[in-house]
Amino acid sequence: MPETPDPAPLAARIAARFEPPVDPAVRAFAAALGETAGARAVLFYGSNLRTGSLDGVLDFYLLLPGDAAGEAAIWPRVSYHERPHGDATLRAKVAAMRLATFSAAAAGERADTTIWARFVQPSALVWQADPAARDEVVDALALAAVTAARLAVALGPEAGTPGDYWRALFRATYRAEFRVEKPGREDDILSVNENHFDGLLPLALDAAGIAFARAGERIVPRMDSRRRRAVLGWWKRRARLGKPLNLVRLVKASTTFEGAARYAAWKIERHTGMPVAVTPFRERHPLLAAPGVLLALWRHRRARRAAH
Repeated sequence: MPETPDPAPLAARIAARFEPPVDPAVRAFAAALGETAGARAVLFYGSNLRTGSLDGVLDFYLLLPGDAAGEAAIWPRVSYHERPHGDATLRAKVAAMRLATFSAAAAGERADTTIWARFVQPSALVWQADPAARDEVVDALALAAVTAARLAVALGPEAGTPGDYWRALFRATYRAEFRVEKPGREDDILSVNENHFDGLLPLALDAAGIAFARAGERIVPRMDSRRRRAVLGWWKRRARLGKPLNLVRLVKASTTFEGAARYAAWKIERHTGMPVAVTPFRERHPLLAAPGVLLALWRHRRARRAAH
């Protein structure tokens, strides 16, 4: 395989696959979000994309116009939205950031690891402002695949199946983030998204200009030692910052999560059966209201146990 980068096949594959059949209600929800925010595009991702279900919470990324230099230091901004759907209610958690920042993060130019690690996995473009926005999103997702593939072969074995490299990548990114995943989570990602990852790594390596040989189902990347050291050094700096950055992001979300009270009320009722009234005070001050809600939940559970 040549070492000259060839991004066209990767971009063509992404463009052909990131507009899968999606429930019209999801597209309508995305369009309403995008148009209201004056966004460039909306990506849909997560388990509901894979299953097609409208239950639970839909996950959207709202990509906004503007220069990356004007983005908030800690992104994305997270909000919760509801939309009537017949007799039901659709619910969505929406992460918003500038498309320019999203692209820079996908290219590995930011300390954050979450964008390229998440968006090398499946997502769907469910709304765009214009054809140019679509092209920008294709380019950003291709950058995410290249960034992920480059690290995957630097971390992985000298020779192995594509799955061996993706597993090495996801194990490393999970360790770097401030969250707990059950052992073997990387296997779950690959098995449920088999069609997505089939053939992706060779295209991403071509786009990265990383030569490789094939040996049956195995590949042998030809990454020279200098480039490998550079990639691993790049990763070491990001892995060291991963947990602090994610912790800061969680703290920020706890105070800036728009619609947090409605989201929490729905989650509590869904999991415990206890309705939670969303008062103006709880809407404005979800953290201050939390102790009272927790006390009410404790009494609710105690009453249920006594009744049984």
